Amino acid sequence: MHRPPEDGISRSGGGHGCHCLGFSVSGRRVFLLSPAHCGGPRSQLLLNDHAGFDLALRLRRKPGALLGETFSFLSGLYFRGKLAYAQAFARPPRRLSGVLVITTNCGLVSPRKMVMLEDVRSMGRGDIDLEDINYRTPLTRDSHALAEAIGPRGQAVLLGSIATGKYVDILLEALGERLMFPKEFVGRGDMSRGGLMLRCVDEGRELTYIPVHGAVRKGGRPPKLARRIARPAAASDPVLPVKRSRSRKGLGP
Repeated sequence: MHRPPEDGISRSGGGHGCHCLGFSVSGRRVFLLSPAHCGGPRSQLLLNDHAGFDLALRLRRKPGALLGETFSFLSGLYFRGKLAYAQAFARPPRRLSGVLVITTNCGLVSPRKMVMLEDVRSMGRGDIDLEDINYRTPLTRDSHALAEAIGPRGQAVLLGSIATGKYVDILLEALGERLMFPKEFVGRGDMSRGGLMLRCVDEGRELTYIPVHGAVRKGGRPPKLARRIARPAAASDPVLPVKRSRSRKGLGP
């Protein structure tokens, strides 16, 4: 399948499969987003044969749906915050994406990649596990390609956990001190990070990036965020289905 240059990804072959990665982001800042969980309750909503909401229907017919939109549905606030923040503050070369998503089986992928239901199933079967060759091999390949592409002055900012080595070990090996992360992430949970990034987008304010190498990866919990006044939804924003129920059991969309 052909994708426009602004996807930031150039792959050989067609269709929705995983192929060799090639991109150029020389001297710029790109963001690496940890993935949404493709095996949780929200994924079951998408995989349900009787699902009739818009995203579920689009995933069942070509050309599919954007990976970023799909992961935003699966993860909710955390991935939505990461994606909005990265899109607001990435500084890639013109016509190339500055946002790449870590996946369980395809390495680094643009959030503009079109995916279908079988892609979601395939990612759900994979594990973020350094011992899993299906995860490790493509991520290692793409990390080294990225390291070469951004050059010695470029930065790759990880918007994801650095508390363990599941992302960091592979990325550090390729990127070294060019791998950065927001120092404000230390001590925060996923929901707090998502809310923080959405506030930064609202205010046009970037977080402070420090090298992962040698950083303190765990810390005390920071003060609770003040309540955010959400901006009005843009016409282009995905509309997610809402399950209205008095029951608190289960997880609605």
